[in-house]
Amino acid sequence: MFGIILFFLIITVIFIFLISIKQINEYERGIKFQIGKYIGIMEPGWRIVIPVLQSYQKVDIRVKAVDVPDQDAITKDNVSLNVNAVLYYKVANAEFAILKVEYFDYAVSQLAQTTMRDVVGEVSLDELLSNRDEISLRIQEIVDKATDPWGIKIVSVDLKHIELPENMKRTIAKQAEAEREKRAVIIKAEGEVVSADNMSKAATILASAPGALHLRTLQSLNDLSSDQSNTVIFAVPLEILRAFENRAK
Repeated sequence: MFGIILFFLIITVIFIFLISIKQINEYERGIKFQIGKYIGIMEPGWRIVIPVLQSYQKVDIRVKAVDVPDQDAITKDNVSLNVNAVLYYKVANAEFAILKVEYFDYAVSQLAQTTMRDVVGEVSLDELLSNRDEISLRIQEIVDKATDPWGIKIVSVDLKHIELPENMKRTIAKQAEAEREKRAVIIKAEGEVVSADNMSKAATILASAPGALHLRTLQSLNDLSSDQSNTVIFAVPLEILRAFENRAK
């Protein structure tokens, strides 16, 4: 009878020992409690958690990506738009992440949404579109500072998409088209100035050399004569007319 009791006792001890072994992976940390009181961090490996008396909670310390959903926001210049982002964070202090805040992942997401709306409201539309990286960094700094007491480290924040109203899209498209036309006119005018300057220099050189204008005319006629479909109108240079005039005198 004693042997049977001893056997069952040994089996019970072995069973309790086996169910007391808990595995903490390398990318995790365990928060250990004894009778509801925090007693320490469980590092990676096999750890003993005594049933009934002790309990634990795992915390993943890898970087997580949180999709910040679309948020309706109004910029500083009163433009309504829709913006979303992606936030990357990790648990820097597993103890604080469990003891200081309830459901830290949900808390981080909600804080990122409100911060994104607030930061967008502090800038104009042009600043939002042209300085997206700076605004993302601003959101990251604010959220990181607010989550620091929770043991959360914000790795980065990236604005993914900015959805503008249809009327604003048309306005921006017209503005971009006007800028392109303006640039084209400026480039054309600059080309005409360079061309006129070169023509002026060429005319000065031809006028300063006797017979140069006549030779240039002959060269042009030679180029035109290579194509039989061309109709040539011969312009007599003033130098030839002056020559005949001097001979008549």
